[in-house]
Amino acid sequence: MPGVLVASTFSADIEIDCLIIGGGAAGLTAALAASETGVTVLVAERETRLSGSTALSSGLIPAAGTKAQDHQSIQDSKDIFYTDIMEKNKKTADPAYVQLIVQQIPKTLDWLADDYGIPFHVLDNFLYPGHTNLRMHTVPEQTGVGLINRLEAAVSAKDITIVTGVQVTDIVVDNSGKALGAICVRPDGSSEKVAAASIIMACNGFGANPDLVAEYIPEMKDALYFGHPGNQGEAVLWGKALGAELTHLSGYQGHGSVAHPHGILVTWALMMEGGIQINKDGVRFSNEHSGYSEQAVSVLEQAGQIAFNIFDERLVKFGRGFDDFNKAEASGAIIKAKSINDLAHKLGIDLSALSETLTDCDNYAAGNGNDPFGRDFDGSKLLKPPYYAVKVTGALFHTQGGLIINDSAQICRPSGSKFDNIFACGGAACGVSGPDVSGYLSGNGLLTALSLGEIAGRSAGMITSISD
Repeated sequence: MPGVLVASTFSADIEIDCLIIGGGAAGLTAALAASETGVTVLVAERETRLSGSTALSSGLIPAAGTKAQDHQSIQDSKDIFYTDIMEKNKKTADPAYVQLIVQQIPKTLDWLADDYGIPFHVLDNFLYPGHTNLRMHTVPEQTGVGLINRLEAAVSAKDITIVTGVQVTDIVVDNSGKALGAICVRPDGSSEKVAAASIIMACNGFGANPDLVAEYIPEMKDALYFGHPGNQGEAVLWGKALGAELTHLSGYQGHGSVAHPHGILVTWALMMEGGIQINKDGVRFSNEHSGYSEQAVSVLEQAGQIAFNIFDERLVKFGRGFDDFNKAEASGAIIKAKSINDLAHKLGIDLSALSETLTDCDNYAAGNGNDPFGRDFDGSKLLKPPYYAVKVTGALFHTQGGLIINDSAQICRPSGSKFDNIFACGGAACGVSGPDVSGYLSGNGLLTALSLGEIAGRSAGMITSISD
């Protein structure tokens, strides 16, 4: 159980200026930023390789006002992006905090591109739900693994120490709450004391901790967890022990399109480009364009916690541009049917119900009636045979609540006072999605990972070094 130890002095085995707990996108970005201030940096990662939630994601980072957008002649603004975030979270997030992140993220992406050669470009072949403009930035691989690999290469080229297979179990502070260092445990049970002038918690959220999920997100306690197993909630537990302020712990990112039983994400771009989602009765049950996060709850409310994504040949070709879709297809998760009759038979659902559902969608697109769920159907994107389907379930991806931080990414107490040398970023810090699953706007996770990672790293680097 992660804990906090209080001591007047701390005799350590290792001394470092900046200790970063977690080697995902937030931690690696923080490491680069801290190292530029001239301090020594140690990244401690509990897994045997760098990955985190980033490696499981699509690796997409929303930002407005970047050089990549300019290069692709994409019109956007920070104000529009801010409005999109606040509308999605129904204005439940702190406006000043959201502004901080929206203003920071284009600076961070341009800095990583200019100084470390990470080649970001903007996906311009479809628009993610809730985003007014094209602003999803990605690396050439268009995967989270590709992003992590490029960040790791940038960190490895600098004088930054990365230690994997090391779990930080305890934070050590003095009576005033100033961090002195941490206790690290290796797989063989041996431990090391690391003294640090500053500590950055970049260890993501608590999605893999069933007790915390049951406490804060009870509707997902029995759902499939599709995040990183290392997201055990250390930052939440340390924050509680320190007396820090936490908020929006009921907020999270879900996903309503995980192939079952294959356990492979199926891109929501299929829904945005014309696909529909039906249950075992052959009927739609939601507006598929509202967002894939809240769709997790809608899918889990269906019989057997199962739904079917329905699409066609046009969308199969489109889907093959995404790594996750290709994995699903290679695993045999994609079902092909030459007609509606064939599709109903292969899915084991009522033919008349399925036929009526598809006819209704055609009518909505033609202006004959309104979709009761509020979706605006596009007549140019109607489904045509042959049809394709994939059986899916809903899942919990990662949590969005966490530690309250100030503009320097220092964690704060309920009184508003700050911890001078303890910082948080990424999933350890509160996100911008508010307290509900529906507040998650596509890309919010990596948005805070990179923007807060740079802020935390530069702020921590300004702390007097351990040798002073």
